[in-house]
Amino acid sequence: MAYTTEQIRNVALAGHPGAGKTTLFEALLHAGGAIQAAGSIERGSTVSDFDPIEKQRGHSIDVGIASTDHASIHVNLIDTPGYPDFRGPALSALAAVETVAVVVACDAGIEYGTRRMMDYAKNRGLCRAIVVNKIDHGDCRALLEELRETFGNECLPLNLPASGGTAVVDCFGTADGDSDFGPVADWHQKIIDQVVEVNETVMEHYLDLGEGGLSGQELHDAFEQCLREGHLVPVLFCSARSGVGVRELLDVTERLFPHPGEANPPPFVRGADAEPVDAKPDPSAHVIADVFKIVNDPFVGKLGVFRVYQGTVKKDTQLFVDDGRKPFRVGHLFKLRGKEHVEVDQAIPGDIAAVAKVEDLHFDAVLHDSHDEDQIHLAPLAFPKPMFGLAVDAASKGQEQKLATALHKLAEEDPCFQVEHIVETNETIVRGLSDLHLRINLDRLKERYGVEVKSRPPRIAYRETVSTRAEGHHRHKKQTGGAGQFGEVFLRIEPLDRGRGFEFADEVKGGTIPGQFIPAVEKGVRQALSSGAVAGYPLQDVRVTVYDGKHHPVDSKEVAFVTAGKRAFVDAVLKARPQVLEPIVDLEVVAPEANMGDVSGHLAGKRARILGTDGSRGEVSVKAQVPLSELEGFAAELKSITAGRGRYSMDFSHYEPVPANVQQKLVESYRPKVEED
Repeated sequence: MAYTTEQIRNVALAGHPGAGKTTLFEALLHAGGAIQAAGSIERGSTVSDFDPIEKQRGHSIDVGIASTDHASIHVNLIDTPGYPDFRGPALSALAAVETVAVVVACDAGIEYGTRRMMDYAKNRGLCRAIVVNKIDHGDCRALLEELRETFGNECLPLNLPASGGTAVVDCFGTADGDSDFGPVADWHQKIIDQVVEVNETVMEHYLDLGEGGLSGQELHDAFEQCLREGHLVPVLFCSARSGVGVRELLDVTERLFPHPGEANPPPFVRGADAEPVDAKPDPSAHVIADVFKIVNDPFVGKLGVFRVYQGTVKKDTQLFVDDGRKPFRVGHLFKLRGKEHVEVDQAIPGDIAAVAKVEDLHFDAVLHDSHDEDQIHLAPLAFPKPMFGLAVDAASKGQEQKLATALHKLAEEDPCFQVEHIVETNETIVRGLSDLHLRINLDRLKERYGVEVKSRPPRIAYRETVSTRAEGHHRHKKQTGGAGQFGEVFLRIEPLDRGRGFEFADEVKGGTIPGQFIPAVEKGVRQALSSGAVAGYPLQDVRVTVYDGKHHPVDSKEVAFVTAGKRAFVDAVLKARPQVLEPIVDLEVVAPEANMGDVSGHLAGKRARILGTDGSRGEVSVKAQVPLSELEGFAAELKSITAGRGRYSMDFSHYEPVPANVQQKLVESYRPKVEED
C-alpha cells in the first residue's frame, strides 16, 4: 500500500536466545499478509534465517529484515540474533528503529539476554515493549510479577492471557471482561493512572471529567510520551506458534507505538565538534539516510541497507556517500523480505530500504543529496570490543589474496569482527566477541567464498609501560669516509594515567637541536614505542619530553636524530622500572546454580577477581575481571564443567601490570630474539 511517515512503525525483536523471536517474526508477517504461511525453524523455511549456516544451526546469527502492512500502517520488522556473540549486527539494527520489543519466553522467564537488551534500549533512548511469548507454557502471572520487580512498576500489561493461555483480552482500551489474572478492570485502571500522570493537561482533564472525558488522541499522545520517556513499558502476551495474541500485537503497534515523527530525534552531529543536527522527517527536504547494515552477496554484490531520516530517496536520483565528491545513481531501490529484494520507486522519511552494487558504501555511511549535508554522521554506537583472536592463514597456497579480500568483506558486515595484520609477528589476526563468533565467520569464508583457513591462537596483546620518571641519552656518531652522521639527544620520560596513550613534548632551548630535527627525534621514539623495549610489545601511557641535545652543522641529518631519539628513549625506559601490561576483560558466566561453586573455583585459578553473582530461575550469573591470557580454552572448560549448559561473554576492561613471574618469562623469551637480530 502507499503510506506516509505517520503510518510507518519500525520495530526490532530482541531478547535472549530461544525466546521465540524468529517464530514471532514469521507469525507477524503471516498475520499481516506478507507471507502465505509462517515458516519453521525446524524445517529451515523462515524468512529471516535464510543463511545456510543459520539453517544448519537452528538459530539466528544475523539480523533479518522484512515488512508487512496491517490496517492503516506499514511495519518494518527486524529480527535480531539473541546470542551475545552476534551483538554487532543486532546493535547496529537497533539504531534504525523507534521501538524495541524485547521477547521473553514465559517458560524461561527473565534471562541475561533480556536484561542486556532492556538496558541497551533504555540507554539509547528507544521506546521499549516486552512481549511475553509461549503463554501456553508457563506461569504468566508469576512472570509479570518478576518483570515488574526487575524492571519497575512501569511494566504494565496492555492485554492479558485468558482461558489458560488460549486467548488474550485487551485491558487498555476496555475495563470489561475477565482474564487468567482476574478482572480486567484492575489492570485497566493501573494503565490509565500511569499514562495520565505524565502529562499535566491530560491529568487535569482526567481528574475533572474522568476517563470517559478523555479523547482517543489525548490518550494516544500521553501514551506515546510515556513510551518515549520510559514512564511506561507495555507488556503484551502472545503465543507465536499458535497465533494467539499476534494480531493483537499488530493492533497495538498500529494504535500506540510511535511513528518516526513521534520518537526521540535521531542523534545526528556535524564535524569534529559534534554539533547537533536536526534531521526532520520532511519528505521534501534534502535527503539524510544512514547505512546500518552491509551485505556482501557473491551473486548480487554489495548491498547497503539504510534508514531514511529526512527527505525522499527515489529511484534514478543521485546520492553522495559521506563527504564524497562523486555521487552514485540509485539504479535500483529495494525493500527487503529476508533474502528477497522487492523493488520500489521511493523510500520516505522513517522507511528502511536498500541499494546494491555501490562499492563506496560502508557501515554507518551517511547518504545525502546535497553538500549541505557533508560531515554529518550519527553519534557513534557503543559496540563491545572484540577480544577473542585467532591467527589465520590460507589452507592452500596461492589463496592469500582471496583470503584477504573475503576477510575484508566479512569485516564490512559486522562492526564487532575485525581483521588486522600484526607487523612484529607477521600474523593476520581476526578478532571477534567469542570463539563461536569467529568460527561462524570462518565457516562463512568457506560457504560463501570457497576459502579454507588454518587457525591458531595469536600472541596475547600485551603492552609495555614505565612506572617511574627517568632520563635517557644517546649520541649517534658515524663516520664512513665521506659525510658522517651525528645527532645527540637528551630526553625525559614519565608515566601517564592508564589509557592516556602517548604524549611528546619539545622543551629544547637555544637551538641545541634545530627545529627541523625535532620530528626526526619523535619518529625514532615512535619506532621504539611500536617495537617495545623489554619484551617486544608496544609501549603506551608514556610522556616523552626532549629537553637537550647537540648537532653538527655538516653531519647532522634526519636519520641520525631518528636513531638517537630511538636509543635515548630505550635507555630511559630501562631506567624507569618498565612494566609489561596485560589486557583484563569483564567476564560474565551464566551457568546452572548447581555449578556455581565449580565455576567460581575455576575462575579463581585463573587470577580472576569475582565482582558479584546474581541468580534467577535455577541459573547463576558470575561477573568477574580476568586476564585475557588465562581464558585460552575456556569455552571447552566451561562446557565440561556445566555439561554444555554454561555460556559466557566478555568485553575489554583495561590494562594492568602482569605478575612479576609472568613478566620475567616474557622478558626472557624476548631476549634471545633480540640477540639473534
